[in-house]
Amino acid sequence: MNSKQEYEAERTLLVHLDSVRMDEREDPDEFMELALSAGAAVVEMIKINRYQPSARFLIGAGKVEELAEQIQEQNIELVIFNQNLTPSQERNLERALDCRVLDRVGLILDIFAQRAHTHEGKLQVELAQLEHISTRLVRSRTDLSRQQGGIGLRGPGETQLESDRRLLRGRMRQIRSRLEKVRNQRELARRSRRRAEIPAVSLVGYTNAGKSTLFNRLTEASVYAADQLFATLDPTVRRLELENVGPVMLVDTVGFIRHLPHKLVEAFRATLEESASADLLLHVIDAAAEQRDEQIGQVQAVLAEIGAADIPMLEVYNKTDLLEAVEPHIQHNADGVPVRVWLSAQEQTGLDLLLEAIAGCLGREMYHATLRLPPQMARLRGLLFDADAVVGEEYTEEGEALLAVSLPLMELNRLLSREKIEFDQFVQYFVYKAD
Repeated sequence: MNSKQEYEAERTLLVHLDSVRMDEREDPDEFMELALSAGAAVVEMIKINRYQPSARFLIGAGKVEELAEQIQEQNIELVIFNQNLTPSQERNLERALDCRVLDRVGLILDIFAQRAHTHEGKLQVELAQLEHISTRLVRSRTDLSRQQGGIGLRGPGETQLESDRRLLRGRMRQIRSRLEKVRNQRELARRSRRRAEIPAVSLVGYTNAGKSTLFNRLTEASVYAADQLFATLDPTVRRLELENVGPVMLVDTVGFIRHLPHKLVEAFRATLEESASADLLLHVIDAAAEQRDEQIGQVQAVLAEIGAADIPMLEVYNKTDLLEAVEPHIQHNADGVPVRVWLSAQEQTGLDLLLEAIAGCLGREMYHATLRLPPQMARLRGLLFDADAVVGEEYTEEGEALLAVSLPLMELNRLLSREKIEFDQFVQYFVYKAD
């Protein structure tokens, strides 16, 4: 535990509600992992069947009384609900239980606050926290008297609550302004990569699916990876060389989770746009997870929310070492395009297959043509040979080279960019261009 978290863990009671609606159900095991990731000293988890939610407490008044007795007996300091509470429900529960109450959004925000290390990450978390707090900003006391005036300060004044809200709004505007600058800087970096024809490959997936471990294995980086939810929060970008494709930028991003709070999606939009602007998404999936299909659906929902649903995707089924009789392999669709790779990042098996599949996805658009190159373009001819793109060569009586070439369009664009040749200039050398 780092220096910022040197405090005695709070004795915590977890309250899990089983909803009759499937779309509202949460996973109790995941809830326990979230609480432990936040540093809670979990005393017990109580499961309650919820058929008709109460507007006042979410749960029934009788259950509230039972919880209050248990809290008193077990010296509980914090109660966490595995549901989102309205501000009034949270206040009513705190009064009735006489201890601090936190809901699912507040729990996830707390974990994010612990994991953020970069200046940008801290700003994004603070914005999400302030937006969450702003809806719960009321005085426990009924005294909303005007602030005391003084010489030069007399006038209509404002309540302390109004003052707090004004300060919050000012701070939120300041953070949004700073994040907008970050957003613009990221967009400039993406434009630079696009001009250099360097494709971006973004790792996405449910939290704790093994994205950071896979990222470290592929790039020999040292991104923090641990068997806990939201081990990685700050995005990391590394350059990766792929055979027949060239350099690509690999991006490790924050993990998704069931019912990811909208406040976090909005606050982390500058970071998540790295995925929305990628050329290829690597959807890392915990192949051994019991609720694998539900987790896949949750990731797809978040990708749709950030505008990344239509980006080409390669599914990466990780943790095959936890499955029986599953060897690393690639699955292709009817067109021969890789769509799924099975591997183990922890055991470092199947990583070569993943690189092969990424190259297959990025290099599918091939360029086939016959070129007539004059002697002064001998350097370009040599580069095409170096790229292993020449499939045939003849010479005209004028000494011009007739080259039949075949190479990925991305590689051709990169080659022309290095030689500072515009594609429109290159067209003049066409003799024949195949579709």
